[in-house]
Amino acid sequence: MVKRVKINGNSVLGVFATCTEEALVVAPPLVSDARHNLESELGVDSTELFIGSSSVVGSLLAGNSTGFVVSASAQRSEIEQLKTIARGIKVRKLPGKINAAGNVILTNDTGAVINPSLIGRAERVIAETLDVDVRRGTIASLKTVGMAACATNSGVLAHPKITEGELSVLSDVFGVPVNIGTINYGSPLIGSSLLANTKGYAVGLETTGIELGRIEETFGFV
Repeated sequence: MVKRVKINGNSVLGVFATCTEEALVVAPPLVSDARHNLESELGVDSTELFIGSSSVVGSLLAGNSTGFVVSASAQRSEIEQLKTIARGIKVRKLPGKINAAGNVILTNDTGAVINPSLIGRAERVIAETLDVDVRRGTIASLKTVGMAACATNSGVLAHPKITEGELSVLSDVFGVPVNIGTINYGSPLIGSSLLANTKGYAVGLETTGIELGRIEETFGFV
């Protein structure tokens, strides 16, 4: 089992990819060894595409089993490719000036926490597309909640400087245990380097054994 990987030489997996219970979406070109390791660990097939011709797919795309919310920069062909991932899946662009969806949305299949500065129409698009209850909030006072934590249907791993109030919000919204940790030898930006679902996880190459233990405890892999 190879849980510590790089995507085309980078350990910030969450910047270049995102995953759900059903799919892994990653920037091309993905070398064959990385594809095999990621698909094996996460238990899903991968789809390679750019978002708005950009490789920072994880920063521009957020999704769950119901749908994907994507940056306004996404091209029609990219949106159509996302729609082929699963039957009936919804894909909507995030309206407003703040639309790096992967950075500003933290979601699983039951809830979402979003950047509090998003416009009202953006909040409605997120709720309708992902079919979840939405709450505005921060993590460790950061509005980029998608980079500050990683949420699955089993748990949430968050920035170590999260406040008690913020932790309580995550617990209420997602309905799963919330834990704190770091990634890639001390980085607090969990979502930037961790891909996870209820089947497994993959993490940046520099992640330590202690950090792996916290991930496995949080998401129920022990």
